[in-house]
Amino acid sequence: MQELLNGIFALSIGNVVMIGVGAFLIYIAISKEYEPALLIPIGFSTILVNIPFSSAIDQWMGGVLHRGVLSIFFDIGIITEIFPLLIFIAVGAMIDFGPLLEHPIMFLFGAAAQFGIFATMVVATLLGFDIKQAASIGIIGSADGPTSIYVAGRFAKDLLGPISVAAYSYMSLVPIIQPPVIKALTTREERRIKMAPKSLKVNKTARIIFPILVTIIASLIAPSAAALIGFLMFGNLLRECGVLNSISKTAQTELANIITILLGLSIGSTMTADKFLQPRTLYILLLGVVAFVFDTAGGVLFAKFLNLFLRNKINPMLGAAGISAFPMSARVIHQLGRKEDPTNYLLMYAVGANVAGQIGSVLAGGILIALVGNL
Repeated sequence: MQELLNGIFALSIGNVVMIGVGAFLIYIAISKEYEPALLIPIGFSTILVNIPFSSAIDQWMGGVLHRGVLSIFFDIGIITEIFPLLIFIAVGAMIDFGPLLEHPIMFLFGAAAQFGIFATMVVATLLGFDIKQAASIGIIGSADGPTSIYVAGRFAKDLLGPISVAAYSYMSLVPIIQPPVIKALTTREERRIKMAPKSLKVNKTARIIFPILVTIIASLIAPSAAALIGFLMFGNLLRECGVLNSISKTAQTELANIITILLGLSIGSTMTADKFLQPRTLYILLLGVVAFVFDTAGGVLFAKFLNLFLRNKINPMLGAAGISAFPMSARVIHQLGRKEDPTNYLLMYAVGANVAGQIGSVLAGGILIALVGNL
């Protein structure tokens, strides 16, 4: 009986707090619908790994290592980078790059809105994080969960839990984070700017060539991003080729759902009390907000800069849609535009900037890996 009750007697305050954190993640995922597909598995896994002597994670008993299933998931899926890469296939299959191809200028916003990544890196180093940890924290600003996990899995596995929670939580909070920043940087007249009609007509051939061409060009520019951009574009090719519809649907549904569950459980396995309950966790959560604010500001200010030289002005709010929080950021921009002028329809332009942000975030992740990997 004593042996059976060891878990109760070994329960620490830290364990209790982390079990509460896991329950809180489940609560906000269900009640607020904040990324439930990922936060529910993370929350439940957090509870499991904070049970003393839990068989769900690796335990040393009598000098023998007993493997836990969550630790095995982590080794197979995160250490090898398989889970985030498979998620990219699913994401690529879900994305329609048509609005971006119809408005190519939106490519620029997909790059400008990555400013928060590098600005947050600087702030993180000032707070005492080393360069690889700072890069892992800065990538929260990609507003792209799989990219954040991919980079953190390489550079800062011990920070993977809080980085992942911050990345996915703040993606859900885009409707709260972005509007105040946009309104602070734009005038009502700027927010009422209407966009010119689409400039290009996109046929099926262009849609098929696009993912192949992007893979080649992006991989030549940043070879470290080849796997990231390649898997994303492979998923999009499944969607656009027209001869693999059933596989495309499988990637969008079954593959996405299964890998998301495994990814969430794997991330939660890192959220033990000794790793999570540290001051640096609070710093990471705060820096996540900083990253999203700088992303939004960078995109808006870049659009305002372009308007200094353009005859047909761009609505500067579209710059904020250049983050990779797809499609939430596009909806936010469209709704803001409609509030200022009910006849102003910015959705397709915002979607174009938003999917450009997906490409930009992947490239930013590859560039960080190339620049920081050998330091």
